Amino acid sequence: MKELAGKTVVVTGASSGIGKAVCLELARRGARLVLAARREDRLAEVARECEALGAEALVVPTDVSSENACRNLIERAVERYGGINALVANAGRTMWARLDEMSEPSACEELMRVNYLGCVYPTFYALPHLKKTRGRIVAVSSLAGLTGVPERTGYAATKHALFGFFESLRIELEGSGVSVTLAAPDFVVTEIHRSAIGPDGRALGESPMQESRIMTAETCARHIVRAMEKRKRLWIGSLRGRVGRFVRLLAPALTDRIARRAIARRY
Repeated sequence: MKELAGKTVVVTGASSGIGKAVCLELARRGARLVLAARREDRLAEVARECEALGAEALVVPTDVSSENACRNLIERAVERYGGINALVANAGRTMWARLDEMSEPSACEELMRVNYLGCVYPTFYALPHLKKTRGRIVAVSSLAGLTGVPERTGYAATKHALFGFFESLRIELEGSGVSVTLAAPDFVVTEIHRSAIGPDGRALGESPMQESRIMTAETCARHIVRAMEKRKRLWIGSLRGRVGRFVRLLAPALTDRIARRAIARRY
């Protein structure tokens, strides 16, 4: 519980879902928080909840798809707290649509800007400060970053990209004292499913998931923060994810069937 006390942690996608839950978990551990997302009103609510738990919280409205906005986020964090001890790159969107049912492919570009570049930009600007503190980087990817998933083509591509980027960065940072943790949750109950991009390019408006059968954001956040504290390389959020990682090497067609069934069942 004391590992992150007094440490400055920047969290993107902090206004809801996993990001909000991570902020509250970190607040309970005494971290100083920098909350980033587009919705300032929602960030202010999260900040109040964190402060009620005894934590300091700075709100920085940020569109992570903008390089300038991400640079400003890190500058504001350093200006306020004098440095950064950890970055949780969590902001993201998703999609629920077969590629051959989509009206046009622009959603794939949007997802890459938010999910991939929205992690690259804050990491780039935070890195010099993290090297000074021998800090931590946590990238929230997905099981979809480890295997193909039907109806999630554009989303899975961005999450695969995160694995490639952050695993490469980990090797580059060897000896620097900066750790890189990749988190790969399975399905989680969050607003991301309601705001998912559908076949017509618009948000679904409701979750397609059987939410009673999937992990809560709070449980997911506890696992991510524990992995962060321990500087783990990887946390995979379900048994089928851990098993599937190895089955894919031996029986890739079986992994495809597991992914297809998970999407069909919506859990």
